[in-house]
Amino acid sequence: MENNIELKNVSKKYKGFELKDISFNVPQGCIVGLIGENGAGKTTTIKSILNITNSTGNIKVFGKELTKKEKEIKEEIGLVLDDSFLSEYLNVKQVNSIMKEIYKKWDENKYISLLKQFDLPTNKLIKEFSSGMKMKLKIATAISHNPKLLILDEPTSGLDPVVRNEILDIFRKYIEEDETRSILLSTHITTDLEHISDYIVFIENGKVIFDLPTDELLESYGIIKCSKEDFLRLDEKDYISYKKGKYQYEVLTNNKNNIKIKYNITTIDKPSIEEIMLFYIKGEK
Repeated sequence: MENNIELKNVSKKYKGFELKDISFNVPQGCIVGLIGENGAGKTTTIKSILNITNSTGNIKVFGKELTKKEKEIKEEIGLVLDDSFLSEYLNVKQVNSIMKEIYKKWDENKYISLLKQFDLPTNKLIKEFSSGMKMKLKIATAISHNPKLLILDEPTSGLDPVVRNEILDIFRKYIEEDETRSILLSTHITTDLEHISDYIVFIENGKVIFDLPTDELLESYGIIKCSKEDFLRLDEKDYISYKKGKYQYEVLTNNKNNIKIKYNITTIDKPSIEEIMLFYIKGEK
């Protein structure tokens, strides 16, 4: 399987923060979820991929170094970033006119079709749009030049569940239309990733904590609920972190089948991605 993005030992140092040896891939035909706390390094990673931030290490997009083929590569990337959009004093028709000049492969028919699908008004200024409407417009704009790669930073943040589901469906269809496409999706809303992602990359304090297929993550990890006596029986190598409750211990493991066999403990819940992340960040070691 070929990769649309490859990062190897990517690092960047700021005052008070360091991105340290970030390595992961975004394979063709896949949606990769990038998770972590605010300030963990997700946005710095995305800006490094786009050559907005000058980082060290090796980054390839479509097998090429972005620094050498930047214009050619960015023609094939659709972006949704917090700080990347046009003036709010435009309407969607004016956006279309501008994008036609920027992208060689701009598909006006696709753009108009997405505007209708998203029920976006053509006569209102963008500044009159709700946050959900603005995000739909950003996504329509990102997709309408038929890029091979979508890079999305918090594309569903602040949106209601109905709008979020609508947007996730758009992402699924985008991948299904062409198996050489990929999406890198950074989000705080980890429940979205359980339904849509193929891989999860978790960054904490500037480091990759894990890079795993979503199915494997949700199947192999478990939250053990046990007494203090059972907790004290556990070898530290068999769990990642724990939380001490009033009546029981909750313990995160990345090999729940081993726990069942080795300790004969059967009360193990299937965790959500958010619970796994919180155990790594907040749990005791």
